[in-house]
Amino acid sequence: MAYQKLQVSNASVVVPSDTLDIPSLSTSPEQRNNGCVLYVGGTGDIRVLTAGGNDVKFASIATGTFMPVQVLRVYSTGTTATNIVALW
Repeated sequence: MAYQKLQVSNASVVVPSDTLDIPSLSTSPEQRNNGCVLYVGGTGDIRVLTAGGNDVKFASIATGTFMPVQVLRVYSTGTTATNIVALW
């Protein structure tokens, strides 16, 4: 059963990109990137690629929202939210 941790040990500013995933924390090339959850600092839409391979747009995300979705990429196209932080 999957669960969401309530605390994180790492955080990084997200630079939305249509071609690049959020870097994995693992230094092992064999370990798959399981994604991260997001904190949204500025209201707007967020288009993401989930760890399950889904391309989905979340509309009207409010400032201060934590998104409990395992995310691999935040697309620049379709994303208007700002101050996005990746959390692991």
